Amino acid sequence: MSYESVDALQKLLSEEVFHYASDKKKAAGRALGTIVEIITYYILRSWGLRDCVAIETRLPEFANPEISHNVEFSLHPIIATRSVEFDAVPPITAKKICRQTCITADDQLSSSKSTQLLSTDGLLRNSCSVLDVPIGSYVAHLDSFLDGKCCITLCLHDAHPYAVVECKRVGVEEGMKKGPQTIEKAKQGAYVASRVSSVQKIRLRDGTLGGVVEKVNGTLLYEKRYDDLRKRIMDSDVSELLRGFILTVGVVSNHGNWFTSGDQNKELKVLSQSYDWLIFLTDTGLVQFINDLLMDTVAELESARDAFQRSYSEGKTKNRFTKVRIDCEADEGMQAYFARNSEKVETWFNVIAPESQTLEVLRTELDALSRKDWRRIHSL
Repeated sequence: MSYESVDALQKLLSEEVFHYASDKKKAAGRALGTIVEIITYYILRSWGLRDCVAIETRLPEFANPEISHNVEFSLHPIIATRSVEFDAVPPITAKKICRQTCITADDQLSSSKSTQLLSTDGLLRNSCSVLDVPIGSYVAHLDSFLDGKCCITLCLHDAHPYAVVECKRVGVEEGMKKGPQTIEKAKQGAYVASRVSSVQKIRLRDGTLGGVVEKVNGTLLYEKRYDDLRKRIMDSDVSELLRGFILTVGVVSNHGNWFTSGDQNKELKVLSQSYDWLIFLTDTGLVQFINDLLMDTVAELESARDAFQRSYSEGKTKNRFTKVRIDCEADEGMQAYFARNSEKVETWFNVIAPESQTLEVLRTELDALSRKDWRRIHSL
């Protein structure tokens, strides 16, 4: 059965899945928020950015390391990468990976992790951080596990990301026009977006947004249009202006709160004027995915549906369907689904900011940033 609104879907989930919860509507809303994050992650993967992605990392404010913020996805330059195959029995732990790949915490500034890339019951950790070192972090990605053979890609991430991606979604309580925390969540996202990059927005007297960045010699470079300055910096191959630059991307979903690109309420305006890119996941897109996942399940998503049901059944012990941890077979199905439906998935989104841009442009910008010589840039 198809449901054309997220409200209808949330009510259905409340009654059919979360009937046991004390606040079943809130539980359903949180599950929908998790799905928005999962969609975002697998889009990044379908764009070939898997090896760059770190999940739920602490990111310091620009030139202010005393304050840091947890970000859902950060995209990092890759200093080194290699593929490794070894015999293993789950769990595939960070310590096992370090031992097999001969990387060690050989100084007091390094910190080994207690994470598991793959658990004994088939739970996969996406972008599994295994060891922090002074210049960054080693992150493992599972390529395959078959007949006792574990194949992984091990990447050394630069500590300084070149982009961050965050998801924002707020549900609507019964009898209210908007959720009580809507504006607070918008302000939280806007604050982080405005603090992490070296390139700063400034409000001009005519209401437009200019941009300014400090050069290495202490002088300021200024443009009357922020987007012009951002593009000027991003178009340079090796430039001191790229030092500390982070592209900020926000993904918001509606459910009655954020309105649309042509009918922005206060919360959406706050976010669209703070992030470099603001992407709007439409109700139509979210409903389409949930229909394919739960209502009229397509073949690739059968394992993902089972993982969802196991995660949200009464008495469940752990969630097997999140951006961080996901059932291994569900992950394979999600990859296949997003690869087969890449063009359709991109129609689920509207670009709020910058104006008159497309997801293809964002994808091109992220790809270009991933290819820059960041080690040289940081040394300038």
